[in-house]
Amino acid sequence: MHPYLNQDHLDLQAQVREFALENIVPVARELDETALFPWDNVKAMAERGWLGVPVPREFSGMGRDYLSYILVVEELARHDASHAITVSAHTTLATSPILSFGTDAQRERFLPFLASGQVLGGFGLTEPGAGSDASGTRTQAVPVPGGYRISGNKIFITHGGVGEIFVVTAVTDPGARSRGITSFIVCKPTTDLADAERVGIGHRPRLPYSEGVAPGAKEDKLGWRASDTRQLFLQEAFVGEDQRLGEEGQGFRNFMKTLDAGRIGIAALSLGIAQGALDTALDYTTRRRQFNRPLWDFQDIRFGLCGLAAEIEAARLLTWHAAWLKEQGRPFGKEAAMAKLVASQLAASSARTAVQSLGGVGYTSEYPVERMMRDAKACEIGEGTSEIQKIVIGRHLLKELSG
Repeated sequence: MHPYLNQDHLDLQAQVREFALENIVPVARELDETALFPWDNVKAMAERGWLGVPVPREFSGMGRDYLSYILVVEELARHDASHAITVSAHTTLATSPILSFGTDAQRERFLPFLASGQVLGGFGLTEPGAGSDASGTRTQAVPVPGGYRISGNKIFITHGGVGEIFVVTAVTDPGARSRGITSFIVCKPTTDLADAERVGIGHRPRLPYSEGVAPGAKEDKLGWRASDTRQLFLQEAFVGEDQRLGEEGQGFRNFMKTLDAGRIGIAALSLGIAQGALDTALDYTTRRRQFNRPLWDFQDIRFGLCGLAAEIEAARLLTWHAAWLKEQGRPFGKEAAMAKLVASQLAASSARTAVQSLGGVGYTSEYPVERMMRDAKACEIGEGTSEIQKIVIGRHLLKELSG
């Protein structure tokens, strides 16, 4: 028996792989070229429970462990990163803060919508002046009778258009720096009402929509092109006091915990890209012949791909171990940062190696490795750049050294 995986894990992994091969692979290239959000596949994934894998059944989730969720993200990314980030951002960034820090009433009110995939969620943290420096939040939340008025501009928000439930951060005490940041649950209608009505998910008018919340234009990105990414504008948006997530001033601490968990998800997504690139390169180099020999027979090709296989397995174990630590309730921040750093850099190098192994055709859209190469870059940036991961790891190392 595998030290991390049981039969339920293996069965789930196989189910996701079968779905991806039948439903994602045939449309991934077109979705990348058109940058269309994959509503039909999102509905299918929601029906299978994959938008609420680690959420308790009482809130309409699957009630599975965190590693199960990681396996879903990894297997989806093996075939298309846009589908994987849709599940990852929805689960880690939108759903998990409400599950972890919300009141019983908030969990009962919002989690069933998210965990069942009735609507999509997002996380409003990044701002024009607050990227790696997340404490530089400028969005303001001013107390008013019955709640708050929130004004500010969030950028690079996954599901900023298609989503309806968002956890956003805003300053409630300007003089307290990071300790003056508070989190809120903010709702708005999806921008894709026609598609949502067609597939039957994505819009629930019973949600407490706030006037003054508006998405920007969809970003034209290098990779993850079928994923919806936009600015989110808040202009005097009223949010009831019952939609404050946690106490005032706890927002920074809580979203740092959220990002710790999110890094395991991005590590899994990175692993999927790396494995998908290796799969394509192995298939091509064992079939393609040059100088009357398969490319695989050339030592430089063979050694390069074998080295990648070993690195992927090492990064996978690091990622699964971080997920296991989280599930056991043990500290996992250092391991999550390490997994994200190693796996994201590996995704980029694996995709480059795969493109090189395929030669000229690897540089065309005939094979998915050029898409993987573009998709991999986002993994080194999103949810904390590689440089930020090193800072996080360094803090943990110094803390361990001082005892």
